[in-house]
Amino acid sequence: MDHDAAPGDDEVAFPARLAGRSGAARQLPMSNADTLYDQGSGMRVSQRSSLILSRLPPQMTRQLFASASKHAAKAGEALFVAGDRGDGCYRVEQGLVKITVTSDRGEERIIALVGAGEIIGELSLIDHQPRSASAIALCDSTFRYVTRQAFEDCTKDDPEIYKHLAAILATRLRETDEALAAQSFLSVRGCVARTLLELADYIGKDAGRGRILLDQRISGKDLAAMAGVARENVSRVLSDLRKRGVIEQCSQSYVLKDVRALEREVHQ
Repeated sequence: MDHDAAPGDDEVAFPARLAGRSGAARQLPMSNADTLYDQGSGMRVSQRSSLILSRLPPQMTRQLFASASKHAAKAGEALFVAGDRGDGCYRVEQGLVKITVTSDRGEERIIALVGAGEIIGELSLIDHQPRSASAIALCDSTFRYVTRQAFEDCTKDDPEIYKHLAAILATRLRETDEALAAQSFLSVRGCVARTLLELADYIGKDAGRGRILLDQRISGKDLAAMAGVARENVSRVLSDLRKRGVIEQCSQSYVLKDVRALEREVHQ
């Protein structure tokens, strides 16, 4: 990822630190405990509901990661790709990871963003199937890695984990149904607006006067993959939002100037 060139019309920014998760950014409205924008949350619902082990009781998570090894990935490096053997899971210590699926025609869709404190790759530990998606670092990131053997040893010592997993999987299925239904009704503009708001929730910085700064670039290709729309459509929507003063380009970044206007696009 080129961090020096100025962003073009179809590029959006990401900061090196997840400032939005620390509370620096404006808190975006939540429709329930885990879901941003119940109507058309798409990627956000997937992000929350797919992190199964993250919802285990804290003591179980501590036990699971007690002997975890350290792992690091550079920006653009894949932790695993779809089809790989699922031999372990990762907890993000620092950084940001995109979870992607690819069509037979090579089209990529980003179904989740995973930040610090969250766990990825655990589904294969549960069902012993190959990876169902790919995990790629968006910036230099560090992780704690738990092997399948360590997971099985943990569940052997504490079989209560399976009761929690069953409840979590049921919740995941319900959320997935809701996400698929909601996403079918969003316009292209709504999809792009929703994605910008999701990014603000993850990595936004308070820029004052109700504005949110996104300050380390992500490509237009990635933004289109997050929104689930064609890249040229993303460019047109971003151009229109700039003309209307809803967002602005500032040096090598974007600023969300009118968050309420973006919310209205999602809910129209």
